[in-house]
Amino acid sequence: MGIHRLNHAVLFVSDLARSVAFYQDVLGFTKVPMTPDGFAGAAFLQAPDSTNDHDLGLFEVAGAGPSPAGRATVGLYHLAWEVDTLDELSSTAERLSAAGALVGASDHGSTKSLYGKDPDGLEFEIVWLIPADRLDDTALDARRRIGRLDIEAEKARYGGQTRGGVGISVPA
Repeated sequence: MGIHRLNHAVLFVSDLARSVAFYQDVLGFTKVPMTPDGFAGAAFLQAPDSTNDHDLGLFEVAGAGPSPAGRATVGLYHLAWEVDTLDELSSTAERLSAAGALVGASDHGSTKSLYGKDPDGLEFEIVWLIPADRLDDTALDARRRIGRLDIEAEKARYGGQTRGGVGISVPA
């Protein structure tokens, strides 16, 4: 059996409390009580509706500057988290925008994506996937380009409460 999904990611952050607050307040993560005794510089969080033990580990590096990854060094570009519905994608866009953390929105054909940055400037993606039984040639051909995301038009086409990823990342 091979790898079948990402279980968790660990990020270095410059201010643990600020980062925990961001992931809780903006993305709805909850803190998981699993930090080792006597180790105050880490936090573990679980995404809403996740079945993982934890989805995100945050380790504080006090006084650290921003990462030069992608500008001066190699490194991770972003992580992507999936939401169930276009309504949830829309409400996530509103929360990211209110926090000044929304940096982009793209239509990748079969996926509809938001891009955000956390307080340290680490980028992440929030994505809704068209269910397998709704994929058509138009959506599949559009994967070769990046278009402007119009969430309201996508909700009109697929429905705001249509569960995404069914038959792809979620069993049918």
